[in-house]
Amino acid sequence: MSALPHEPSSEASSDPYEFEFAEGPQTLAELRTALAAISPELLTAFDARLDAATFGWDHDEVIAKARRTVAFKKRAAEAAAEAAAQEEAAGAQQVDDPWAHLDVRDSTP
Repeated sequence: MSALPHEPSSEASSDPYEFEFAEGPQTLAELRTALAAISPELLTAFDARLDAATFGWDHDEVIAKARRTVAFKKRAAEAAAEAAAQEEAAGAQQVDDPWAHLDVRDSTP
């Protein structure tokens, strides 16, 4: 049974450049805070583009691009943290080489 157009899909999207509507900042204040945390220059550029945009489609596009920037930056940070945790866990579980006893080149004087 498929979801209605207004209901979220149960299928996970495989597109790495797609994000859910609820992902990322929801208000301009949250968006500005998130952009400032990434880079003050990014916030300044966003404010300049927002002031230059006319209301309507241009205004929405500036906000959407900034939301995508924040969401993808957050995803990249989460992926890097997950990779570091996996690397740390893999490094902690070092196992002796099971084939080392078969290598006689090192044991012969």
